Amino acid sequence: MTPAQVFSSLEDPHEAEILRSTRHIIIGGGAVNADLAHRLKDFPHAVWSTYGMTETLSHIALRRLNGPEASDWYSPFEGVSLRLNEDSSLVISAPAVCEKELVTNDIAVLDKAGRFRIIGRKDNVINSGGVKIQTEELEEMLRPVMPCPFQITAVPDDRLGEAVTLLTEAFREDWTPFFTHVPRYFRPKYVFCVPRLPRTGTDKPDRANARSLARAMKEKLHV
Repeated sequence: MTPAQVFSSLEDPHEAEILRSTRHIIIGGGAVNADLAHRLKDFPHAVWSTYGMTETLSHIALRRLNGPEASDWYSPFEGVSLRLNEDSSLVISAPAVCEKELVTNDIAVLDKAGRFRIIGRKDNVINSGGVKIQTEELEEMLRPVMPCPFQITAVPDDRLGEAVTLLTEAFREDWTPFFTHVPRYFRPKYVFCVPRLPRTGTDKPDRANARSLARAMKEKLHV
């Protein structure tokens, strides 16, 4: 199942009970955020998050989301080796399914056991005044304290190069109290209220449209 499908099923009591009785649930096709992972923690049977892509033909790693083996780290399958390139992007070697190494667009960290954790997509790095901010990482920092759905993006800025920007469907006079939970240089410089947060057809954040929308709204401020 995709994360969006799992979330929708959890909202329906009958479907949620079917999920709880399933011996193994495998979630792929997108990142499992902290909120969804928390809702799956008490499931009686195994719930897994997978990592993989079209080029590797299938999943190449798993991590357990619940039970005593729950972890934030993915463990690669046998025969799969990993490394990071100079940009900290994950590089996969899976000779059984792909002759060449596959350089991914995912920023990751590796531990001594060969496991990895995904920080975010390379395309989603915001360079604000020389500080590199991973969009997904900042969203995870803010999610526990934010009172409404939101997305992090960026707009061009004469001084900073890029300014961190928050899109939300809710209006508040002051968002500052929510931003004190993140490092000072990570705090959004702009907050724009939008009718609907940009989403893709598979219900993932539409990062490209979010940037375009934020840029257009910033330009209106100077009209």
